[in-house]
Amino acid sequence: MHDATDDGGRAVVLRPTGPLPARPVVPAPRPVIPPTGRAQACAAARAAAVAAGADAARCDPSRARPTEGPATDRTLLDRTGQQLDHTGHQEDHAVSVPAPVPHLKRSLRRFDIMAMGVAAVISFDVIGQIAAGGGQAVTWIAVIAVAFLLPYALVFAETGAAFPQEGGPYVWVEVAFGRPAAVLTTTFYWVTNPVWLGGSLVFVAAGAWDGFVLPLGSGTVADYVFKLVFIWAAILTAVVSLRRGKWITTAGAGAKVLALAFFTGTAVAYGVQHGFRGLQGSGFSPTGVGFLALVPVLLFAFVGFEAPNAAGDEMIDPQRDVPVAIGVSGAIATCCYLLPVLAILSAAPPGRVTGVGGFMDAARLVFGIYGGWRGPLLTFVAVLFVVALLTQGSAWMIVADRMQAMAAADGGFFSRGLGAFHPRLGTPVRMNLLSGVTATVFMAAAMNLAKGDASAVFGVVLTVAITTLLLSYLAVVPALLALRLRHREVPRPYRVPFGTLGFTVATLLVYAWIVLGSWVALFPGPLEQLFGIPYDFRAVWGVSRLTFEAFTLGTVVLLLVVAAAGYLTQRMRTQSQDEERQARPAR
Repeated sequence: MHDATDDGGRAVVLRPTGPLPARPVVPAPRPVIPPTGRAQACAAARAAAVAAGADAARCDPSRARPTEGPATDRTLLDRTGQQLDHTGHQEDHAVSVPAPVPHLKRSLRRFDIMAMGVAAVISFDVIGQIAAGGGQAVTWIAVIAVAFLLPYALVFAETGAAFPQEGGPYVWVEVAFGRPAAVLTTTFYWVTNPVWLGGSLVFVAAGAWDGFVLPLGSGTVADYVFKLVFIWAAILTAVVSLRRGKWITTAGAGAKVLALAFFTGTAVAYGVQHGFRGLQGSGFSPTGVGFLALVPVLLFAFVGFEAPNAAGDEMIDPQRDVPVAIGVSGAIATCCYLLPVLAILSAAPPGRVTGVGGFMDAARLVFGIYGGWRGPLLTFVAVLFVVALLTQGSAWMIVADRMQAMAAADGGFFSRGLGAFHPRLGTPVRMNLLSGVTATVFMAAAMNLAKGDASAVFGVVLTVAITTLLLSYLAVVPALLALRLRHREVPRPYRVPFGTLGFTVATLLVYAWIVLGSWVALFPGPLEQLFGIPYDFRAVWGVSRLTFEAFTLGTVVLLLVVAAAGYLTQRMRTQSQDEERQARPAR
């Protein structure tokens, strides 16, 4: 057992937990380091490396990172060596976080974090789905932005700056509620993205390419080839090192904002010439049926700003940059939803907007003001549209695969091998490939759903992605409050206004929205019936309730089984290895 100190004066004790397999390399530990004092941080990291038997000379003060070595637990102590709880009193347990990953390099600056948030959160595929709600969609966007996004951004900004370890939400839930809860939560968070990539993004991209670039048909060989290329291009961009991959997501964020700005400006010009006839038939007064239809989609559209924290050990200064990046990207996302939806409604006649083709269908209409340039400009915007969708998928693969890899490396998902990070690329290649396979399987399943009805496929699959993501927040959001109340000793460079009371109120408000959205997404119809609102299930979804529930509930049940099997498999394997070590004669 070895002692080291951080730059705040606390002692840090490192306890070896036993040998690990040579392949894959399981990350080495580091203490939680306050946001300032790179030299002191490097000293603490060097002490940790020496304790682990590693080469201390490899510690870089600009990164303050220990090198490879056996896995350890990190325990916070006071100056006398006694363990502390969040009130400063002695306790019998310690705060422990998963060991960090070797081979990683800090390359994410504030702009990169913000661009990754914009690339991941602004969803082209849901813009049309939101606009299909009519004029009241604008009203509900404004309500959600104030009543949900604002408190959401505040609590995640504080937690992301205080706990910037690789794995992000996995670490938060694991510290707050233990490994089983973290594994289950991360599995839902992770699988959302290959499901969404293979069942939603790829359908929207194929529709845009087929209508405005080159014909693909529906269910043809060309259709399948395009979708396979789209999925695996997104996966490969997540495989490359983050130093290079961040520029791909940044380019995607730029393409997304450029396309939306160009479309919005064109829609305004169209309205000036032809009148804003679409707005005349749109009612902006909120209704109960509109609220229940839109709330899951809007919550899905506005969550995910914490996603870059999954690459926390690859950020240069997360304590300072995360809060600012979340605030800026949240403001950009609000504008990028509100203005294009308003533009679509102003241009498209009522009833013409559909979820799967809303954005490009509206673009086809308003680009008529360009005369002979209409065709080339539509093709250009369609290519930007597809590139933005592709990089959006890759941005989520970058962060979600890191979270799931940390769960695997921490001994919570089938094999530690799935948590291996490539020594040169610094990416979880095996988990990336698993995501690609999952997306491909889900794409094939979605192609056979509803017998080729693209609109029905899109709506049902998007709802599956919404459901799995929102269900993961049922554990993530309470974990933020648990960390705030139990671990006040952790430095918090940014704090929610009004202290613990403000943090608690904001967290409870966010949680109430998440519970409502999860229920409505998983069980559409009962709340409408409870409030006497007519609800024709087949007319809304294009499939029977049995088909819908088999696809959504079936996915949730399957994920529960996979998460439990992954955790129990690795636990039994670890117990077996421990028993073998104990049975060996002492040397």
